Amino acid sequence: MTVEFDPVAPPDEATRLDALARHQELTKPAGSLGRLEELGTWLAACQGVCPPRPIERARIVVFAGDHGVAARGVSAYPSEVTGQMVANFRAGGAAINVLAAAAGATVRVVDVSVDSPAADEYKVRRSSGPIDCEDALTRDEVEAALAVGRSIVDEEVDEGADLLVAGDMGIGNTTAAAVLVAALTGAEPVAVVGRGTGIDDKTWMRKTAAIRDALRRAKPVTAEPVALLRTVGGADIAAMAGFLAQAAIRRTPVILDGVVSGAAALVAEELAPGARAWWVAGHRSTEPSHTLVLDQLDLEPLLDLKMRLGEGSGATAALPLVLMAGRILSEMATFADAGISGPADAAPTHDADAEPASGEPEPAASTDPTPTPATEPEPSADRKATAAPAPAAGPEAGAGPSTGAKSAAVPTPTGGPGSATAAEPSTDPKSGAAPAPEGAAPEPGAGLELDATPTED
Repeated sequence: MTVEFDPVAPPDEATRLDALARHQELTKPAGSLGRLEELGTWLAACQGVCPPRPIERARIVVFAGDHGVAARGVSAYPSEVTGQMVANFRAGGAAINVLAAAAGATVRVVDVSVDSPAADEYKVRRSSGPIDCEDALTRDEVEAALAVGRSIVDEEVDEGADLLVAGDMGIGNTTAAAVLVAALTGAEPVAVVGRGTGIDDKTWMRKTAAIRDALRRAKPVTAEPVALLRTVGGADIAAMAGFLAQAAIRRTPVILDGVVSGAAALVAEELAPGARAWWVAGHRSTEPSHTLVLDQLDLEPLLDLKMRLGEGSGATAALPLVLMAGRILSEMATFADAGISGPADAAPTHDADAEPASGEPEPAASTDPTPTPATEPEPSADRKATAAPAPAAGPEAGAGPSTGAKSAAVPTPTGGPGSATAAEPSTDPKSGAAPAPEGAAPEPGAGLELDATPTED
């Protein structure tokens, strides 16, 4: 079974680099806005222009559909809730309506496979089949569902949509999504089963069994994305997969929602390789399979608010971050515009007086506060220069005064670099006394090993 999508071109790399360079010029330390900077460069690359244009028509499309597997008791709610919620969306009373209004977006609801007699322009069938024992769709139905997603993107983009969100509504849809995720990531059934609508332990066990049985049926077609949707997906998820693939083909950025849109995204990436470059993950759902989706797509979520509603709610909650990220690049002043000295203007200062005229480094000054009397005998060759005090690490055990130091040694801080190789002093490390002049009798105890144990200040 073959359904072909056009090749996906990546977001514009030159524009991304321009956006990165512009961030260096804005009146802030580079990187100080963290992931907002990454998000802005992604948006600019998607639009192919820097600074990016403001998002003016963000559209949330909710794909609604029932699933026959709900009859196995895998949800806390009956199937008729799907149709009731579609009416609630259209009346403006659902969570997604409120979130969209707050974020400046609008909502469109598409009845792809709700189990009701209500007609819809894009309705493929009434409910998808129970995937634990039969296929979700026929071959013609899965192709029709993919075409629904394609057509909706084309309509929205042609009417001016510049950012899209795929939402979902359907009792039993997290069960189908979990099967798709397990099939495409190789995870075991128990690793993908979540609480969905808030199910209890007994319902969780029934859901796990349904996923296990559906996964067995999915394994022969795991490498064929269209056949996989037909076998264990559903009309709503297939339409969502077509929507996500076509959005990338139409070069339109998408904010992904939770586990259902995530499962559709895994399939969409198989249908149109490279599509994921046009998506950003709005949030991390509490559904365990969603983390597997994010890992597979190599996407880091913008939010982690412990949400699990669906409808596109998590993606819409992240929408203001995308809007802000774009406006930072387009509206924030540069250092030059604001007349503020940027990091490139901070030239290092040099003290010319501190450098010797010869260009060679000056020897370190003696730190011995006791002046040498004019009548002191001529020092030995070992004392041609005054040595600095020993570092706190001290000389090696048994070492005597330095022999042959040609210049003053600079003290090394305790424990600092070079403490193991610092020049040894020309004075007795115990008493600080200078060695006797040549020909003088040695001091009592001269030549004995010295205690080199360092002392702490």
